[in-house]
Amino acid sequence: MDDRSNTIAGWVLAGGIVALGLSIVSGMYFHGEAPEKEGFAVVAEAGGEAGGAAAVPIATLLATADVAKGEAVFKKCTACHTIAQGGANGIGPNLWAALGKPHGHVAGFSYSDALKSVPGNWDFEGMDKWLANPKKYAPGTKMTFAGLGNPEERANLILYLNAQGSNLPLPAPPAADAAAAAPAADAATGEATATPTTEAPAQAPVAPAAK
Repeated sequence: MDDRSNTIAGWVLAGGIVALGLSIVSGMYFHGEAPEKEGFAVVAEAGGEAGGAAAVPIATLLATADVAKGEAVFKKCTACHTIAQGGANGIGPNLWAALGKPHGHVAGFSYSDALKSVPGNWDFEGMDKWLANPKKYAPGTKMTFAGLGNPEERANLILYLNAQGSNLPLPAPPAADAAAAAPAADAATGEATATPTTEAPAQAPVAPAAK
């Protein structure tokens, strides 16, 4: 029994040595170099919003904006602003008839130099950029509001602001956007758009001439 045990143990040991040797040889033969940089390079699309989508012009959004919805959005601003004619300033200035006026136009309110240094007046495009990101529009502003990320909300709010004393004519949307919006507006109202025809109208029968 001892001889058989020794023989079995010897074969097991020999098999282990052979397996170890094969492992070392195969590792040397199939050795692969590690890549200089791990992972894959991801190239981001340039321009536009997330996903590469282009921003819709504010003129296009204003064409379908809703004053009532804008008034609801303005409730987010009432902690700092009033908008009634002759209303008092709060943490922020009174916003009556603000569109079309210079930046920093409310007498007696202490605007930041950053906002007062922005050239021009409050127009629709500038107000859209301001509401989207005040700190980007006027770096150094005292405005602490982070901004409205939803373009439709901004358009509704701007339409409401314009209706409070400014009443400026809305900018015309780009021609391509206006043409695309017309069928959608008809579908929303349920009205059918008449299709012009090139056929000549049927002629009425001619009465015989009096003799």
